Amino acid sequence: MAQRKLLQAGFTLVELVIVILILGILSAVALPRFANLGIQARQAKAEAIYGSVRAATQIVRAAALVANSTGATGSVTLDGQSVNTVYGFPDAAGIVVAAGISATDDKVTVTTTATTTTIQINGAATLAQCQITYNVATATSAATTSFVESAC
Repeated sequence: MAQRKLLQAGFTLVELVIVILILGILSAVALPRFANLGIQARQAKAEAIYGSVRAATQIVRAAALVANSTGATGSVTLDGQSVNTVYGFPDAAGIVVAAGISATDDKVTVTTTATTTTIQINGAATLAQCQITYNVATATSAATTSFVESAC
């Protein structure tokens, strides 16, 4: 019997079939769980950027109040970078600077007009349904931020 065990080198066909069967079952169960990770990752990225835009808005607002720079135009300095303000809130281009958003590093599309900045998450099923929109303050209203994540 001891001699027979010494001659055996390798796996039997039954052992290989069982291992392949177990791997097949594991992949059938695990694959659907990992299929939606891209959607969840884009949603998490959108939520993180939304949070950073809201936080940056409030930090710039506080800095503008301290610096008494709440007029129609102004600027504050955050971490050595100048952020232009409108009525004490970041302007459309300033929110990108204040929030530290990089289109290439964060893999987003940033569109800026005179009154709004739109940040869309690249890879989303519908870009317009996975975006953050920042609206510049006016003389009668504070800056607003909206978030759409229905099709990330």
